[in-house]
Amino acid sequence: MNTSSRNRQNTRMIAGCGVLIAVAVILQYIEVAIPVMPSFVKLDFSDLPEIIGAFAYGPLAGVTITIIKNVIHMLASQSGFVGELSNALLGCTFSFVAGIVYMKNKTKKGAIIGGILGAVIMAIVSFPTNLFIIYPMYINIIGFPLEAILGMYKVLNPNVETLPQALLWFNVPFTLFKGLVDVLLCILIYKRISPLLHNTK
Repeated sequence: MNTSSRNRQNTRMIAGCGVLIAVAVILQYIEVAIPVMPSFVKLDFSDLPEIIGAFAYGPLAGVTITIIKNVIHMLASQSGFVGELSNALLGCTFSFVAGIVYMKNKTKKGAIIGGILGAVIMAIVSFPTNLFIIYPMYINIIGFPLEAILGMYKVLNPNVETLPQALLWFNVPFTLFKGLVDVLLCILIYKRISPLLHNTK
């Protein structure tokens, strides 16, 4: 590939990532509360542009979209930046794993396997990151008492006694569900938008 072609490719990638970042920022503001989770945990689809970017431009592009999206969202953070940190840690895991797998097997099957694997690993990673980083920050920095947090989970399941139980019974399955929905949406629309992202007919 000559220098001119490489420059055009880089320009398309930067422009495509810019569009995906803008979409991700918008989607991050569209949050939906769901009955099976405490009110402070909401569903959004801002990881969708990240996985699309990881498939289109590689895993590092997905990670970049994730980080920039959350930096922008910090300007209007309502969680003392803790929510953005959580979103960034999990989103980077999701998009990087999915992008790595797809980079090695650029087929629909590769995209499906990569997306599912990314969602599963993201769900697994959500347990230690929430237990040792995110929830301690909510408790020690923001001053949200552990008793209050567990109380919200107890409303949904009175058998919840500890934070690890709450995370295993609620947050891990929720994170997996969220990731799998993003994978499904990506598979449904990626083929249609791929020519736009690569500036091809």
